[in-house]
Amino acid sequence: MSRLIVISNRVSRPGPSGNQGGLAVALAEALRESRGLWVGWSGDVTDNFTGQIGFHEDDGVRTATIDLEEQDVDEYYNGYANRTLWPLFHFRIDLAEYARDFEGGYNRVNRRFAECISPLIESDDVVWIHDYHMIPLGQMLRDRGFGGRMGYFLHIPWPPTRLLVSLPHHANLVRTLFAYDVIGFQTEEWLESFRHYVERELGGTVDGDRVTLGDRTIEAIACPIGVNARHFADAATSDDARAMYGQMRASLQDRALIVGVDRLDYSKGLEERFNGYARFLKDHPEHHRHVVLTQVAPPSREDVGSYQQIRATLDALAGRINGEYSDVDWTPIRYVNHGYPRDRLAGIYRAARVGLVTPLRDGMNLVAKEYVAAQDPEDPGVLILSRFAGAAMQLTDALLINPYSPEEMSDAIHRALAMPLDERQRRWRAMMDSVEQQDIGWWRRRFTSRLNGEDAPVGKDEFSATET
Repeated sequence: MSRLIVISNRVSRPGPSGNQGGLAVALAEALRESRGLWVGWSGDVTDNFTGQIGFHEDDGVRTATIDLEEQDVDEYYNGYANRTLWPLFHFRIDLAEYARDFEGGYNRVNRRFAECISPLIESDDVVWIHDYHMIPLGQMLRDRGFGGRMGYFLHIPWPPTRLLVSLPHHANLVRTLFAYDVIGFQTEEWLESFRHYVERELGGTVDGDRVTLGDRTIEAIACPIGVNARHFADAATSDDARAMYGQMRASLQDRALIVGVDRLDYSKGLEERFNGYARFLKDHPEHHRHVVLTQVAPPSREDVGSYQQIRATLDALAGRINGEYSDVDWTPIRYVNHGYPRDRLAGIYRAARVGLVTPLRDGMNLVAKEYVAAQDPEDPGVLILSRFAGAAMQLTDALLINPYSPEEMSDAIHRALAMPLDERQRRWRAMMDSVEQQDIGWWRRRFTSRLNGEDAPVGKDEFSATET
């Protein structure tokens, strides 16, 4: 069996299951099976880059990490990755910053990874590179002589051609993807945007999953990531989850809970969500004192100016809404700037009558799937989901909305709170079937089977763009 080499911006060393995401668990399982290696940035900063690699092994998973210089972090991570590619790929061209230093730092760090990793890779290894931080890394490994199978998965959206062409040297960046054998996207929409760009801008050709540019033909597939549905459902009935559920219900005093859980990011539509909830309070005064929105929003990328701005905006907006509508014994918004371990989060989901997942653009959005997995089958809550999240392609029994429309969000909240039990159960069952069938294990098997040159999973594992 070939050894799997996973490369990503950061690695997740095995620890308590409640503190690890589904992606980390799935990759760890694959790495154990192949005696593989997970490589990434340590998260630490060094005065001078040396290329020294730190090796660790935890619970059968081997990891290798390197330190970066402060300039690397500023230009590669805070700069090109999160101030150029992230906003552009989330259709926020107005926020994208184009600077030569950013692009130079991005390429420099990818070269440093290639230089450090190349000696660790054997000729029969299979390499799987993840996300927007490391698009050109595959080509750099090819330039250093690696000829084995190599795949790439993009966890965020791929933007339309008309937006991508605003990126300086966009063609050079996209051409590096043809160093891979398989590339994966979260949805058919993002895959189609990639195909369109290759045909229109690069003169390539598309034949089903096969995309050809010059003498290189690669496989490009839609492969939606999932959650560990059974583990998350079990977590929702754990002791910690039950305690959190009880704590939430006691604090609500029989009020209906609406919950949002998102990293603090402008792509998540939090400002629009607060405005939509405010419109709901305005439109439906009969719900005053009977409903609470709890928004969990841990901060991220606090060195990036646009993230500082969104936090200030939300602080002010939550204060204004609470000031306008609250009473001495009722606050309509609870806004929390820290996260929770998986089991406690599952308890919060289970306590919520409504899950409000309304990103402006999202590659997938696993919160939507976690919310579904955590529900009580006898009395499930209702998922309100942005039609611009990748998850909307699968969870079609959610209440799908345009997150830019406060009126549409207000109507959906009102409908969700009034929805009869039999309809809630029917919608939940259809979504749970999808979440269970196309879980994190299905995603890993589907991609790695293609990467290993095998047939894709069939039967219940087969994916189509219209499957629910």
